[in-house]
Amino acid sequence: MACGLILAACEREAPPQVVIEQEPTVEALVTTVLNGGGTFRDVPFASLVEISTGKQVLPMTPDDPVDAEILAGLDEAIGRVLVRMNAPDSVTHRESRINEVSAYFETALIEEIDRAPELECAYPRTAEGNLQRAGYPDLMIRHPESGRVVYLDPKLVQEGSLESDLRTFYFTPSVQTRKVLHDASHLLVGIEHDGNTGKWKYLRWHLVDLARFKVRLKAEFQASNEDLYRPELIIRKGEAP
Repeated sequence: MACGLILAACEREAPPQVVIEQEPTVEALVTTVLNGGGTFRDVPFASLVEISTGKQVLPMTPDDPVDAEILAGLDEAIGRVLVRMNAPDSVTHRESRINEVSAYFETALIEEIDRAPELECAYPRTAEGNLQRAGYPDLMIRHPESGRVVYLDPKLVQEGSLESDLRTFYFTPSVQTRKVLHDASHLLVGIEHDGNTGKWKYLRWHLVDLARFKVRLKAEFQASNEDLYRPELIIRKGEAP
């Protein structure tokens, strides 16, 4: 018997409908994964966003006057952020892991994009109006004159790894915590660094339009340490001599 989760497209202003056909059994889930049903490739990101949020992903058009103004403002703002982060007293030098540096870039991008008179930038809120830092997208840019919205996701990437096949982009559809509330362009800025821990040099940046971007879905069974090391599961313990 078929079972599973269906994400159904709906009217533009209505939240996506999530329909549970039947609670899947462990046997059904394992069989699906074993038969290759747990892997989907070349999924258009624009379609994924529209089905899960009811909102369209709009391509950036550099010849359009509004898009051109937004892109020019981003060019200048990102350039100023790299100057700040490359300064001898850069706040990023306080961290020993590059993953901890991302938050500083988010804050700096908000400040620098907001300096442009034609743009506003902030953290996006959920459908319930809650401020949520975790999850895609990280930033929301608004062009007040036109009302146009752009979502921006900054990523730090080590020099020489642009062609790496390691997973670095994640999008988890969720009705309760979704932050994509507008038809908008979706951009990602990849900022290359030299990998010099604690004294990083930020070298260059790449602005990516996600309108034609494709993603993969791979089903996996997972657990946290909290799940793994439950007292009732531990059968022996020992101390180092």
